Amino acid sequence: MGLTEHGKNSAPDHARRVREMFARISPRYDLLNHVLSVNIDRSWRRAVIRKLRPLLSRDAQVLDVACGTGDLSIALFEKIGARVVGLDFCRPMLELATRKAAGICFVEGDGLQLPFADSSFDAITIGFGLRNFSNVEQGLRELLRVLKPRGQVAILEFSKPSIPGLGALAAIYNKLVLPRLGGFISGSRSAYEYLPESISHFPDQQTLASMMRKAGFDKVDFRNLTGGMVALHTGQRS
Repeated sequence: MGLTEHGKNSAPDHARRVREMFARISPRYDLLNHVLSVNIDRSWRRAVIRKLRPLLSRDAQVLDVACGTGDLSIALFEKIGARVVGLDFCRPMLELATRKAAGICFVEGDGLQLPFADSSFDAITIGFGLRNFSNVEQGLRELLRVLKPRGQVAILEFSKPSIPGLGALAAIYNKLVLPRLGGFISGSRSAYEYLPESISHFPDQQTLASMMRKAGFDKVDFRNLTGGMVALHTGQRS
C-alpha cells in the first residue's frame, strides 16, 4: 500500500504486526477463507489457473508469493503441472502448507526482498497478499526483478465493486459481519477488523494497473471477479 497503519508506523513494525496476526489465525485460516467467502474463493483461484494455463509449459517455474497455507500453490501444481515455489513470511502458515502438499517447495521469506536471483521464474502469482505489503511499489518492483523476460505476473486482490449497490453491501458485511464472525471462529477479532481496513485503503483497479505499468510491467490488464469485489491483474515483463 505504501502505507503502514496509514503511514503511522515503520515498515518493519508493520511487517511484524501482520506476521503475528496471521500466525494467530493460522489454525482456522482455511476454514475462515471458505466460510467468509461462501466458498467463492475457490472460483477466484480457478480464474488464475485459467489465465496462466495456456501460457505455461508443464516444466515452467512458478513463484507464489504470500502463499499462506498454500491453496493457490497447490492449484498451480496440480492443474498446470508447473514446478512451484511458495513463499510467505509467516512460518505457522508455511508449516500448514507443507503438511498439505508434497512436491512443492515452501520458503520463508519477505516479499519486499525476495531471496531469488534476477529473472528466475516464468510466472509469479500473489493471491490476497499485496495489500499486506508495507510498500506496494517496492513489492511490484521485486516481482518484476525475479520474473524472466516475457514472464507473466497474476495478482489476485480485493478491489472496488463495479456493480451499483454492491459496494454498500460489501461495506456493511465488512463492518458488521466479518469482524464478529471471523473473530468468533478465529479467536482474533482484531485480525478481521484489519481485513476490511486493509481493503478500503488498497488502490482500486485502475490505480493498481497504473502502478504496475510504472513499476515496469507491460501488457497490463485486469478482470473483475464477483462484481469487482475481487480483481485479477495481469502483466508481463518485456
